[in-house]
Amino acid sequence: MFKVCFIAHARDADLTKHRSVIETVSYRLHSVVVRNQGEAVEVTRQLVEEEGVQSILLCPGFTHQNVAEIQEKVRGKAGVFVARGDGPSSLITRKARTGR
Repeated sequence: MFKVCFIAHARDADLTKHRSVIETVSYRLHSVVVRNQGEAVEVTRQLVEEEGVQSILLCPGFTHQNVAEIQEKVRGKAGVFVARGDGPSSLITRKARTGR
C-alpha cells in the first residue's frame, strides 16, 4: 500500500482535530493542518515512523528552510515534495492564504 501525507499550515489549526485519512485498497492519504513548523516536523516524524508514510507533500507555504528541516528528519525513509506552481499560480495561492 502506498502511504502519503499532505501537510498544510494554518494559524488557527489544531492538529488533533484538523486531520483526515482517505484509504483505498492500494492507497492511504493522510492530511494534516498544523499551526507551525515545529508541529509539521513532529507530525512528519510520527507519520513516517509509526504509520509507514513513504511520501510527504507540503503546501506552498513551506519555505525552503522548512522543507530542508523536514527532509533531514525523514532522510532515507520518505520522499519530501512541495506543491508549488508557476508564478501566476503562486500569486493566486498567496492571495488566498494571506488576503493580499
